[in-house]
Amino acid sequence: MMIRLSWLALVLASVSSSALAVSYPLPPEGSRLVGAPLTISVPQGNTQPLEYYAAQYGQGFSNMLEANPGVDPFLPKAGIQLIIPQQVILPDTVRQGIVINVAEMRLYYYPPESNTVEILPIGIGQAGRETPRNWVTRVERKQEAPGWTPTANTRREYAKEGKTLPAYVPPGEENPMGLYAIYIGKLYAIHGTNANFGIGLRVSQGCIRLRKDDIKYLFDNVPVGTRVQFIDQPVKATVEPDGRRWLEVHEPLSRNRAEFESDNKVPLPITPALRNMTEGYDVDAATVSAALTRRSGMPVPISMVSGKTG
Repeated sequence: MMIRLSWLALVLASVSSSALAVSYPLPPEGSRLVGAPLTISVPQGNTQPLEYYAAQYGQGFSNMLEANPGVDPFLPKAGIQLIIPQQVILPDTVRQGIVINVAEMRLYYYPPESNTVEILPIGIGQAGRETPRNWVTRVERKQEAPGWTPTANTRREYAKEGKTLPAYVPPGEENPMGLYAIYIGKLYAIHGTNANFGIGLRVSQGCIRLRKDDIKYLFDNVPVGTRVQFIDQPVKATVEPDGRRWLEVHEPLSRNRAEFESDNKVPLPITPALRNMTEGYDVDAATVSAALTRRSGMPVPISMVSGKTG
């Protein structure tokens, strides 16, 4: 189900969003599974939308929707159990600098010599204003209290919605870039926001948007020159040292506006890595099929032991 952003923004306008990134100890080489899922109960008399619980536990809105299908995003029913998807498979990339997986709307930061990974939920570009998907760059510079000069195209897009966007937005609380910006490459930035929603949604003009405390953490800790890698991995899989195989599936990003506005699921790319990990091995085919259909965004065990069949 597609969430209409205008209504969502109205409902979430007063939601506090002051959670920090979730920090995990790095697993040993050969392992990519970290964390554990958490289940909470929505309290009686609940008046908070799903975004409130996402922010409290360092999750993006899309991550919470994937893990909790059917939940009312505007007002979760009191007494229901909400799954907090705090178990993840690390992307199959080098553990260095910043890794942004646009498909799952998460940013991974590997602080040097820390043996930890910080995982932050992000907002990304709207359909038609895409965030890069396969790109390696670096942090060019950092700016506290950035100003914003929207492009002519951005101003035209706003005008179509009846909004007047100035040629320059000065620094401050009302600036859409928030209070901190980390510029990557020549055209994009990792920055804050002046809104209390949009983390885990396709809302930006192509840049990476973070909650206020998360961008402040990155701004204070990420040096200029840090490696930044963009990837697009809706399907992640791992074979753990004990031989168990795990699969994590997210809804892949739509490639155009029509696809974005459709209620039909976007086709999943079945990667060679996934095919090699499952075909001919002692995995539960029904569990694999269910995971690829369900797309919960959480790691699912698809085998109990290692070993080829036949």
